[in-house]
Formats: sequence, C-alpha cells, structure tokens
Amino acid sequence: MTRLPLQAVLFDMDGTLVDTERLWWEAVEQVAGRALTEADRPDVLGRPVEHTADWLAAATGTPAAALARELHREFADRVRAGIAPRPGALRLLDALARADVPTALVTASPRSVADTVLAALGASRFAVSVTADDTAFTKPAPDPYLAACRALGVDPAACVAVEDTETGVASAEAAGCAVLAVPSLAPIAPAPGRTVLSSLEGVTVTGLRSLLPHRLRVMTWNLWYGGTKVRDHRAKQLKVITETDVDVVGLQETYGTAAEELADALGWHVHRAGENLGIISRHPITAGLGDPDVGFYGAAGARVRVAEGTEVDVWTAHLDCAPYGPYEAAFDGLSAPALIAHEAGRLARIEDALHRIGTTGPAVLTGDFNSPSHLDRPDVAWPVTTAAEAAGFADSYREAHPDPARDPGHTWSPVHTDHEDGGGRPEPQDRIDFVLHRGGLTVLDSRTVVAGTPRPWPDVADNDWPSDHAAVVTTFAVPDC
Repeated sequence: MTRLPLQAVLFDMDGTLVDTERLWWEAVEQVAGRALTEADRPDVLGRPVEHTADWLAAATGTPAAALARELHREFADRVRAGIAPRPGALRLLDALARADVPTALVTASPRSVADTVLAALGASRFAVSVTADDTAFTKPAPDPYLAACRALGVDPAACVAVEDTETGVASAEAAGCAVLAVPSLAPIAPAPGRTVLSSLEGVTVTGLRSLLPHRLRVMTWNLWYGGTKVRDHRAKQLKVITETDVDVVGLQETYGTAAEELADALGWHVHRAGENLGIISRHPITAGLGDPDVGFYGAAGARVRVAEGTEVDVWTAHLDCAPYGPYEAAFDGLSAPALIAHEAGRLARIEDALHRIGTTGPAVLTGDFNSPSHLDRPDVAWPVTTAAEAAGFADSYREAHPDPARDPGHTWSPVHTDHEDGGGRPEPQDRIDFVLHRGGLTVLDSRTVVAGTPRPWPDVADNDWPSDHAAVVTTFAVPDC
C-alpha cells in the first residue's frame, strides 16, 4: 500500500489552534446585545466578520460597516487580553517542524487578528499564513486553502487540513485536502476523506500521514510485438517500469507471454487475456474482468486491491489499427464526416468495452485506441474518445495538460518520423494512447514517457526504448472506500 507523501499541514486558527471561538462568540453576543443560541451558529462560527456583520445588520437595521468595526474591536480586545493554545496544538506543530513538514495558517479572521495570534504562537512556526484579507472569497469557498497550497508549492491532495467548524471543513474539502476535524463548539460528522477527533492531543505526524489518500500510478504501454524489434527488450522494459515507479501497467501487444514474464521478474501480479492484452500490478489482483479469450483487438480488465477495502478496476484496450484517421486526414484529405464514418469499427469495440466496464465504482481505462482525441482535434468529433467521455471517463493527460497546442502529448510515434511507405512524407504525430478514469480518482500528474533518444525506423535494434509508442503514466489519488 502506497499513500501520498504528506507535503504540508494546513491549520485553521480560531478554535483549532487557539481557543478563540468562545472569544468570538462572546464578542458577537456583546455586539448583538443578546445571548446567542444554537440557531445562530451557522452565521457566527467559521464565518468572516463581514458575513456576521451583514447577518446582524439584517436583524437590527444597524449599518453592516459599523457592526463590522465593532465586531473587530470587541474580538481584538478579547484576543489581546489573552489566548490559550488548544490542547496538543503546540506539541503537534513542533513535531511537524522536526519532521520537516511545512505548515500554514489558514483563517477567516482578518490579518490584524491573525497577526496577533501568530505573535502569541510564534510566527516562525508557519511557512505561510492566509487570512480573510488575502483572497477574494473566504471560507466556505476553497480559495483560502488553494492559496496556501499555491504559496507552499504543494498539491492539495497531499495535504491535511485541520479544522474545527463545518464551514472550515467545507472549504478544505472543496480545495481537495484530506481533513482532520477537531470540533470546538459544534459537532462535525465523519465522512469519506474526513477524520473527526475530540482533541489534537495524541495526534502524530504518522497519524496525519495515514489520513492521505492512496497513490495509484498507472501506465499504458503498447509493447510493439512484445518488444521483439529491440535487442534485450525484456531488460529494457523492466528498467522502464522500475524507473517510472508505476503500480499498474495496462499492456497491449504482449506477443503471448510478455505480461507473465514481466510480472514474474518484478514479483508482481498478472492478468492475461488472449494473445495480446495483459495487466500487471504490484498490488494484488482480486479478479479478472472481461472476456479471457479476447482476440488481438478488444479489452480486458482486472480488479486491483490498492489497500484493504479499496479496489480499482483497471482495463487495457487495443483498438483496430486500420483505417487510421490521421493518415486519411493528412494524406487523403478526408472530410470530418468521412473520418467519423470510418471510425465505426473502433467505436463498436470501445462501446463493447464500456459496456463490460459498467457504471459503478472507480475505474481506469488504459489503451492504444489508434484514434486521436476530440480534445486535441476539435474539428473532428472523434467517436472513440467522445464515447468514453459520454460514459463518464475523463482524460487524465488532458486534465493535467489542458492546452493541446502547448502540450500535445504525442504517443505516435517516437520512432516513426517518416511514413513507412518510403515516399518521404512526414509521419503524422498524434496522441492515440490514453489513461482515462472515473469514479472519484483525482489526477495528480500525467506525462508521456520515452527512454533515451530513439533512433528512427528501421534502425531501432539498439534503442533504449523498446516500443514504437510512447507510454503514458498518470498518478492518481485514491480515497479510502
């Protein structure tokens, strides 16, 4: 089991690190001129001063600006009179510092109040602080946590946010953080990706790391006749898999036994289907999916246990190579309707695969589709990728690299620069290998992979890269089921 590395811990301030929620509650009572009740909590706790001022203004008729100034003054006076760190807060901050895990303060309070609290806690404990004055929208919007992550240069999915109110929890979860909730005045219910404790006492760095989602790094790779066009192909394949640190590989063109041989050499699990398709995984494979006797073209899947109680279905697909749309567009000048019509065979295969995959649970669909994407070439509604999108699958590479002009992500072909017919025409370069996903998986990174600088066809025997396709590697965050 591999969890994402803990990149940072992001702390709310009021009620989480310091016992200011009661001070704020008392300040609002003073300005409101009455005792607050349970019904008032949604407009008081975890809210910026401006929200509470607007709420009071609607009830009292007093101008909101004047109420906001009075709330600021009453609260600041109470903070200066003395604040107490919450139990376990300073010990946890010190433990994170010893572990070299950066921390941020993320609060809906104004900068003036935050700086007073920072001075009391020790401003050096935090690499970054984000207040209500620093973003256009504050909690429950995700903006404050996203701003803290940008300032730290970290991925929200690899961070734990520590909060004490439902408003703060909503902000952190909307930003994509794992959440440790330590309620101060109002209860917070547990939920997926959220842990609720009564106190920070006893919380450890190891415990925070355990709250992060699992990492699943998936590769799609057409092995090109099993790799046999290149000398020492099996050793070169193993080197690529090891150096990319992938967890699961969807293989095409396995040439019979490549999947089993690779899995055996790595000590991994394997599912083989037909003569051409295979899935290898460092995690246990609990079930084979699809037709085990699939032909050269088609799709096969395996259920992978990422962690106890957490499984992801990973599929590999290889679609027919002819007729090939990029050739027909570049060499024959076919119109968009004609190109789409010629995709009927591949469309039928992907629709069959999508039917077999079903509609429930997290799933990854890898493969050599032998078709461009409608996300790269919007002038043609390429049916294969359009059908996958309609079935709920997102394109991980395009999520990570939304601009196809800047990041084309070509996978065909690192060794074919000129067309094989010998006429000297440039080979159309395209993105035809994909890692698609659905069902709660979060893309952290996606990239194409080619080892070395491959010599072009036909002088490929000594290439370090034993394929005519680039591979695609996507790293996902997988929440506990």
